Amino acid sequence: MLRKVNKTSSEKKEVSMKRRLFCFTVFLMLFGLVTLTWAAQPAKKDAFPYEDKIGVVKIKPGQPIHLAMWLVVAGENASLGTDIKRGVEIALDDKGGKVLGHPVKLTVQDSGCNAEGGQAAATKLASDPTIVAAVGSTCSSEAKPGVPILWKAGISTVSPSNTAPYLTDPKRGPDFSGYLRTAHNDKVQGAVAAQFAVKYLKVKRAATIHDGSVYAEQLAQVFAETFKKLGGTITAQEAVSPTDTDMRPVLTKIATGKPEFLYFPIFIGAGGHITRQAKEVAGLEKVYLMAADGCFSPDFYKAAGEAAVGMFHSSPDFSAFGSGYKDFVAKHQKKYGEKPIAPYHAHGYDAAMMIFAAIEKVGKKGPDGTLYIGRQKLRDALYQTKNFKGLTGTLNCDAYGDCADPRIAVFKTTPENVKNGVMPTQPFWKPY
Repeated sequence: MLRKVNKTSSEKKEVSMKRRLFCFTVFLMLFGLVTLTWAAQPAKKDAFPYEDKIGVVKIKPGQPIHLAMWLVVAGENASLGTDIKRGVEIALDDKGGKVLGHPVKLTVQDSGCNAEGGQAAATKLASDPTIVAAVGSTCSSEAKPGVPILWKAGISTVSPSNTAPYLTDPKRGPDFSGYLRTAHNDKVQGAVAAQFAVKYLKVKRAATIHDGSVYAEQLAQVFAETFKKLGGTITAQEAVSPTDTDMRPVLTKIATGKPEFLYFPIFIGAGGHITRQAKEVAGLEKVYLMAADGCFSPDFYKAAGEAAVGMFHSSPDFSAFGSGYKDFVAKHQKKYGEKPIAPYHAHGYDAAMMIFAAIEKVGKKGPDGTLYIGRQKLRDALYQTKNFKGLTGTLNCDAYGDCADPRIAVFKTTPENVKNGVMPTQPFWKPY
């Protein structure tokens, strides 16, 4: 007869531990098997090997490539930015609205044509990770604080109208590494204005006025330096505020130096007041007046009125643009119902086309159709632009972002220009 043997407490614990150890061992074996099986699986199709030093923009199939513009599109200088914006829009039309099979989304942020506006616009753009690249800014004073903000976010920007020498100076620093321009360098424009004054008008005494912006101050300085090298005398170098309306005090001061020529490369509002009031100041009645591209707009004729007749502007030479420029003007007339309204529409077109070409060069599509665009790769492709046939000429970008084929001419305002509100298209004088 069998007798039931009761296990002691210690024996029960030993059995329980053996069962737990067995279960744990089985679990580890199963876990290892699953892990090995997972590791042996091929990589998923969306694991596309595209890398970039500073970041990659990923655009899903059917989603747009986002190109932002930071331009002055409000206030008295709005025509300068609107003119560029239209050039970009026509460039996109010529691309059929798509790049690498993706639609292109254009957005614009007003940059005010001042440092504060440039900083605010750049900050807004830098906060949007969908932006692939930017066109802008309009004014050099916007670019100086704005460009470093954009580049910190990895956004390259191409300006159609910044002309201040500082922006592409070798000493500008690494914060401007993502900056390029299709506009000329004012080292060219200031020199052309001085050559016109000395070689054509035969004047020997000149004065300048700037408005404190990096554009106006540097352009006036280049003019003064070149004028002196050509044997002329600078009688005064004065400054006004962009918001000043009474220019008589500074004009009266300038008149004491008895200049024959007054160069004021500033913007539309202040430029209009100087033009109206200069002839009212004793000693300046017969002085030649000359502004620059910042005032070269039908809006300036509205600001200056009949006083603008007979004055001069230094500006890009439209007559030297490429063979496609005539067709561009026809498209502009059809699309907007008027001719271009400022000097940099073609430069805006070229800036957009440069960016589109760079995107096509570096953009890669993954197996699922996602488009990958490396920010550093895009910047490098822009800087590698060579022999690019643009509306404004053949573009070749140097190590600091100057890409233009600079052709500067002098234009003279006629009564018809003021009456009809249109800019002259044929140069009055050019140095080549």
